[in-house]
Amino acid sequence: MISQMKVRGLMFDPYNNAYILVLRDDDSSDMLPIWVGKAEASAISFALEGVSAPRPMTHDLMKSLLDTVDAKVISVVVTELKDNTYYAKVHLGYEDSEYSIDSRPSDAIALALRTSAPIFAREEVLRKQGADELGQWLENLKPEDFGKYDT
Repeated sequence: MISQMKVRGLMFDPYNNAYILVLRDDDSSDMLPIWVGKAEASAISFALEGVSAPRPMTHDLMKSLLDTVDAKVISVVVTELKDNTYYAKVHLGYEDSEYSIDSRPSDAIALALRTSAPIFAREEVLRKQGADELGQWLENLKPEDFGKYDT
């Protein structure tokens, strides 16, 4: 089973000097926090805010390449959590075929936001993450801590 997720926040974690991308399933209220680097957070933030860089960023280039060859991002799926590392797949449609490409979740999500593709997470990932102490930490956050994004 998979759950459709929406980007619900992007915030800075001063303890790890990294950013946290928060995904949420509106139907079940499951949340999935993913720590990302500054460059990845910037790419995601630009897409959420509809900001265009003066020169194409990596994810803009990827979108342009896909558009040029008439390929389509069908979906992005966060597939696994192993050793505190998330894994994802980008599902592409090209001509009459579908391709599944390994990706970091941050890159997959940055691309999904640029192509309006849906974002999903496997139930196993949500269950594994939910078993951690992180859920309690997230419950103590105030709504304003999640940033202004609501996609």
